[in-house]
Amino acid sequence: MSESESAARNTRPVRFSHWFGYVGFRGAEALVSAMSAPMAFRFGELIGRAVYHLAPSYRRLARRNLRIAFGREKEDAEIAKMTREVFSSMGANFVSSIRFASGRLDDLKKTVTIEGAEAVIEACDAGRGAVCVVAHAGPWEILSLDPGVKAPGREVSAIYQALGNPLINDLVLRRRQQAGVELLDRKVGFNRAGEILRGGGVVGILADQHAGDAGMFIPFMGRLASTTNLPALMAKRAGADVFTTAVRTVGTAKWVLSYEKIEPYGEVNGRAWSDLDAMTYGVNLGIEKVVRRSPADWFWVHNRWKTPDPAFLLTRHKRGVKFPPGMDPATAKPFRVVMRSPNWLGDACMAMPAVRAIKRGRPDVELTMIAPAKFADIWNELPEVDHIIPREGKDSPKDVAKKLLAKGTFDAGILLTNSPRTAMEMWHADVRRIVGYRAKWRSFFLNQFIPHKVVKNGPPLHHVEHYMQMAHRIGGDCSDRTLFDAIPRRDGAAVIEPSAGHAVRIGLCAGAEYGPAKRWPLESFAEMARMVNEKRAEAGELPVEWVLFGAPGEKQLGEDLTVAIGGHVDNLVGKTSIIGLMDHLRSCEFLVSNDTGTMHLAALLGVEAVAIFGSTEPRWTRPLGKGHTILREHVECSPCFLRECPIDFRCMKAITPERVAGEVMKRLG
Repeated sequence: MSESESAARNTRPVRFSHWFGYVGFRGAEALVSAMSAPMAFRFGELIGRAVYHLAPSYRRLARRNLRIAFGREKEDAEIAKMTREVFSSMGANFVSSIRFASGRLDDLKKTVTIEGAEAVIEACDAGRGAVCVVAHAGPWEILSLDPGVKAPGREVSAIYQALGNPLINDLVLRRRQQAGVELLDRKVGFNRAGEILRGGGVVGILADQHAGDAGMFIPFMGRLASTTNLPALMAKRAGADVFTTAVRTVGTAKWVLSYEKIEPYGEVNGRAWSDLDAMTYGVNLGIEKVVRRSPADWFWVHNRWKTPDPAFLLTRHKRGVKFPPGMDPATAKPFRVVMRSPNWLGDACMAMPAVRAIKRGRPDVELTMIAPAKFADIWNELPEVDHIIPREGKDSPKDVAKKLLAKGTFDAGILLTNSPRTAMEMWHADVRRIVGYRAKWRSFFLNQFIPHKVVKNGPPLHHVEHYMQMAHRIGGDCSDRTLFDAIPRRDGAAVIEPSAGHAVRIGLCAGAEYGPAKRWPLESFAEMARMVNEKRAEAGELPVEWVLFGAPGEKQLGEDLTVAIGGHVDNLVGKTSIIGLMDHLRSCEFLVSNDTGTMHLAALLGVEAVAIFGSTEPRWTRPLGKGHTILREHVECSPCFLRECPIDFRCMKAITPERVAGEVMKRLG
């Protein structure tokens, strides 16, 4: 017995459950070995149909995988039909495998036809050896009984992973060794595999499953999948040829075992597309050909396109992401992510750098944003967002889920909110991975939790870090400073100039939806604007055009401020759409504002702000970017974060109109 065969023997202690499983397995063998091959096949089909109904999680997984592979080619009804066929075929092939393994080898020549073995034999006779990439298709276990390429003096082996039940494991090992196939343990058998290949032998390896962190992400069936490069590596080191090896069903208890040579794909271009990359992608194309030839035979209940955990974005994946030469990543089948926007405009603006990091985290991300309808259009302005689902105020979680389901299935959902209600939206839509921070009443709905970033000493982190922490934990690269670049002006956006007789437009946002504690007094805004007008008149300069911004519920505030300033005012409070607000903000030289969503939106557009803070903390919610001025009087009770001041509003009253007017005049030069 070789070292690898010895290692393959399961050294786990034998428990009662193992004996129970072993006895059940031998009983099943005895039952099916008494059947004819066609009877065992049909019996397996019945078992497969029963499993289809009794195992909903595997049924959903198989349907998801089939949709990934064939969703662009087939309708949902055809995918559902294929799913049923997969379970029937899987049951038939499984029971047939047990029957063959139990000793009914006499039926192999009657039921199995071999194609393409001549090419494998030719490679072995030439001393090159053959790496046979075995697909999980049909009753693939017959390959260990009679692969059709054995000959005196030719070593035939297979890379093997020990089974969990040591009793069944030892039984399988004995039978395969009696059939003349040397088993090589995955953990220690690769040196021995190289010896066999260099001696002109055959090594079989299963390589069509998810390879985890050890694999490289490369397209399979048009979708990025973690793929092992071991077949390519073994072939390169030994100078061996590579073949796909698969069993397909061609009738009741009738199969074809086929070998097809795999060629590297694409021109090698250094590290950008190495010879290992070319052969690994060639292997995937070979397996894809096997799958397309007989879809029902492949093992669809394996999670081939598994979402990595926790870093399902791939910027830090150690083996990287590769696309073959000539393939545009935009044409790959997408990894579909849905995100839930914060409900406050300011929070949504602070979340945008993280949204950019998530979109850039892997080249196949298709990003859909659920956002409150009142400002959903700002997400249309962000090039990284592909689709928008507006959430109306009356929509329940199930209503939002219906909108999501109408868009198809999603691989991951990311909650930029803390409420259980928003988690339920994705949960009802059966989003596979729901990611977010722990919050009251919603842990049940989440699959992946983001740990809070805690700073024990020093100033509080800006709120943008709350969102960037999410992007980082799921694998995004948050070090790129271009994530904070201003949103580019869209094609056809209105360019608004100051009205006749005015030098520049300056924005004023005197409201704050959160509450009056965040609002600098209205009379202070008016007095500041009058001071600036008077100083410019004294200097013989053209007046400023004051552009008033605010929410629909603040229209009266806009009218009162217009009267108080006394002239040179364009009152837009409650009169613009979110797109109109963005166009008018871009027309302003800068913005004078409370700590509001409008302030954050202006910063996102690259418009500088003179920001007045009272009840809130600028180190936490200051406008992003450079060139802003923060005005704050830090009194003993600030920041309180209250909606209404319970005492004398001292933090805001301490900021005088003269101080703000001075900052405005300084900017105007």
